[in-house]
Order: sequence, then C-alpha cells, then structure tokens
Amino acid sequence: MKRNGMRLLVSLIFIVLIAGCGTPYGDDVIMIDFDDLAPEFVLEDLDGNTVALEDSGQKVYVKYWTSWCSICLAGLEELDSLAANETDFRVISIVNPNYKGEMSSEKFKDWYASLPYENITVLLDEDGVWAKEFGVIAYPTSYFISRFGELDETIVGHTSNKEISKIMKPLR
Repeated sequence: MKRNGMRLLVSLIFIVLIAGCGTPYGDDVIMIDFDDLAPEFVLEDLDGNTVALEDSGQKVYVKYWTSWCSICLAGLEELDSLAANETDFRVISIVNPNYKGEMSSEKFKDWYASLPYENITVLLDEDGVWAKEFGVIAYPTSYFISRFGELDETIVGHTSNKEISKIMKPLR
C-alpha cells in the first residue's frame, strides 16, 4: 500500500516538475487505483481492425501519446524497436483523435503514414473515451498490464525500453 502511495506521489511531483507535453484536464478524468483492473478497451487500429485488451491473453504495455508532443515523437523510434523485438509482452500505443488538441482520425492517419515506423500498433481512441477511463493527465503516459488485466504500474513521461522491460518482466 505504501509503495502504491509513493508511486502516486512521485508521479504527481514528476508531472508538476516537467509539465512536458500534457497538462491536467479537469473534472473529466477518472483516476485509477493501482490495484484496479485496467479498462477493457476495444479500439480500432489505423487499418480499421478491432483490438480488444481482453483478447490479448498476455501482458500488455500501453503507451498513450499525441502527435503534438515532442517528447512522444522523440520516443517513437525506440517504441518501434520495442514492438519489433519484444516477445514477452504486447506493445500497444493509443492516440486520441479529436481530443485535447489531437487532429482528426483521417488527418492523423495521413500524417502517421508519412513516418518510418512499421512495428507500432497504433489504436485510435476517438474523443478520448478510454483516455478518461485510464485517467490520462499528460502525454506520454505508460500503463503496465498483467495477463490477467491488472493495472500494475503507471508512469507519466518518457520510459526507456530498458525500464519498460524491467517493469514488465515480473508481471504475471
């Protein structure tokens, strides 16, 4: 319990200090307790395929990011490498078309198609429906989910592949 409280405190201090790409959003954000199950999203990828968290059957690393966040963009090459090489868990990224300054789905798809990343699963969370459920308050934000759907850890800001793998390894 103390460990979870400390994580929350460190996360909040980090947000205040860096103020990175995101800012607090107000009353429409639902904060998740670390002992809760992760929201069971069902979203479409850039090709229109449906992806559901519950269908994964394995550990999942989820990264929320935006096209306007320089920290997010700087981390895409590393995320692409993680997605290409990781076999112990699934790597998913989520963007929010038409929410908090993100462009529309169509504009995002066109923009993203011009980028060199071939391995990243990008899901579209229209109008931030699931971002609110996850309690996203800044970009990028990482979520570490066990194969049983338990939200084990949340990190606001850039997270290196080495740190991601270190956190994901002991998850059940």
